[in-house]
Amino acid sequence: MYKVSQIASIIKAQEPAAKTDADVEHILLDSRKLLFPATSVFFALNGPRRTGSSFIPELYEKGVRCFVVDEDVAEETTKKFPKAAFLQVPDVMQALQQLAAYHRQQFNVPVLGITGSNGKTIVKEWLYQLLQQDYNIVRSPKSFNSQVGVPLSVWQMSEENTLAIFEAGISQPGEMQNLAKIIEPTIGVITSIGEAHGEGFLNIRQKINEKLRLFVKSEVLIYCADNPDLNEAVNTFTNNVRSGDDFKLFSWSKKESATLQVIAVEKSSIQTNISAKFVETEINFNIPFTDEASIENAITCCCVLLHLGVAVESIIQRMPQLRYVEMRLELKQGINNCSVINDSYNSDINSLVIALDFLQQQQQHSKQTLILSDIMQSGKSSGELYADVAAILEQKNINRFIGIGPELTRQKNAFKNIAQTAFYTSTADFIHQFHAQHFYDETILLKGARFFEFELVSHLLEQKFTRPYLRST
Repeated sequence: MYKVSQIASIIKAQEPAAKTDADVEHILLDSRKLLFPATSVFFALNGPRRTGSSFIPELYEKGVRCFVVDEDVAEETTKKFPKAAFLQVPDVMQALQQLAAYHRQQFNVPVLGITGSNGKTIVKEWLYQLLQQDYNIVRSPKSFNSQVGVPLSVWQMSEENTLAIFEAGISQPGEMQNLAKIIEPTIGVITSIGEAHGEGFLNIRQKINEKLRLFVKSEVLIYCADNPDLNEAVNTFTNNVRSGDDFKLFSWSKKESATLQVIAVEKSSIQTNISAKFVETEINFNIPFTDEASIENAITCCCVLLHLGVAVESIIQRMPQLRYVEMRLELKQGINNCSVINDSYNSDINSLVIALDFLQQQQQHSKQTLILSDIMQSGKSSGELYADVAAILEQKNINRFIGIGPELTRQKNAFKNIAQTAFYTSTADFIHQFHAQHFYDETILLKGARFFEFELVSHLLEQKFTRPYLRST
């Protein structure tokens, strides 16, 4: 949390009149996503059809008191809002990135920076699945990897986190150096390199060189040595940009000698067995996928785990548990004229807000229901965490809330302002008491941590006649 005066100093803003020095916790770029006005700073970025400053009256009326604006905003405009602080800068986007870069520097934890043409989000989410029992992880929400998305991702970092995983995407030369200053990864990961998003580059080599700029301060780079263009570019980068003993390469290859030498890849109808050698240790693990992209992404994840010192036995145990990652939220037909949005397998407050935004965009039904599991490893106390969740649900006008998990059940009083609530200590408890007629003509969002097996709840709501069983543990 920062004071307004601190932010003004960090972004080197002109402040015509200091009307407030309130605490700031939230960055706001879209007036439609306002949740906590008293502790938000609005960055007035200009869009294709409207200037960012045009939203100031609406946000001021709703309680926002800190605005970052460009120097073209007239003093007459700022005088209309006597209780607000206006931080004037030459470039609002640059100010946003400066603030995020400063925030990143306040933490000394491993930071993974992931870039590439394809597979960035998959690798990020799989690493979260594989490492969440070892670390308190902060990561990019969905595919937040742009000039705007990266600052918002990094702003999530807090003292409770022990590992950060951020992805970075670029569409033209010159963009990556901005993202590199914000993320400053200690561990670099480069995924598959191909023609995707290549329109802004002269050729694939230029694109690779631009992506490698993300790793100018990294300690190690993890990559596949089987791509000749990438391998040559990495070697040139190592010799010309990162020469010295403080930078290491962690390569993997199916064809030649590498840090992780892939010996065999054997596919069956439903899974793939991967055999590899790391130093003097042989590793054999299965993944529940057979496509080439998933195989490459899984091997990259294996390299990251090995670099972080995860035991080989743990890698062998965890790899078969990898789950498919939905790249975008989807609306499905449910029972009794319901619509179902299934965003299970992970649950944190940032992805919850994104899913709720998607829920609110749906106009099929007037009633909106959220089924949420306990949020794992938030770093906050249960009281503070679920008070925040309840405030968000009230802002989003959720009609009915169903909480599943012991912590949510203990904190049920936090949700007393929501019209309809119900709480269950476990998924099994919910299934045991489930009645299809209780769900009718509404849009239902499922948001659950993987431990709670919300695929069973999804099956109940999406299929009329097949009742799932709860797997014993």
